[in-house]
Parts: sequence; C-alpha cells; structure tokens
Amino acid sequence: MEANATSKFNSISARKARMVADVIRGLSVEKAVHALELMPKKAAPIIQKTILSAVANARQTDEGVSLNADDFIVSEIRVDEGPTQKRIRARAQGRAFRIRKRTSHVKVTVRAAGSDE
Repeated sequence: MEANATSKFNSISARKARMVADVIRGLSVEKAVHALELMPKKAAPIIQKTILSAVANARQTDEGVSLNADDFIVSEIRVDEGPTQKRIRARAQGRAFRIRKRTSHVKVTVRAAGSDE
C-alpha cells in the first residue's frame, strides 16, 4: 500500500531541499522524522510535515487496517523546482540587480514496510 503527499511553492531552493531529502530517502518514517527534528536546515520541517501528511493519507485511504507511523518506509522523495519570483535590488549609479527567490515542490511517497513492490 502506497500513499503520496505533495507540498508546493515552498520558499526554499530545490538544491538546498535535496540535500535534506537525500539523507532520509529509504528510511522508516519513525527514523526519518526523528532525523529531521534534529537537523538544523530550513527544509527539515517542510519535508517532515510532508512525510507525516503522506502517512495520514495512507491511514485515511485504508480504514480497515490500523497502521502506525512506524509501519511505513519513505520509498520515494522528490524535490523539484517551482516558479522563481524575480525582484529588483537597487545598486550604485542607477543600476538594478535581479534577485531570484526560488521555490520548490516536495513529493513524498510512503509504503507499508511489509509490502513488496
């Protein structure tokens, strides 16, 4: 059994969020959430929230079976680039420099630990 969750338009660059995602890919949900709580990165709470949302989605779709967060594995986690906001910063002699505020989309797939897919 698999479940997905997506977090869109996060105000962090995809490159920085991928560093966090690479650490927790393939871990159990319990270990991943614990590792994210201790990680001093801006992307950690964003990814943690998305993982817990995917677990909640899995519980919601399968009412008959009671599963804990310990019973799931982070099978796939993708961090893609979102739209970039363009801003202008005034510089010397009337020039203007471009500031790029990058965003990202995080997609997490969790599956039950016992299922073989």
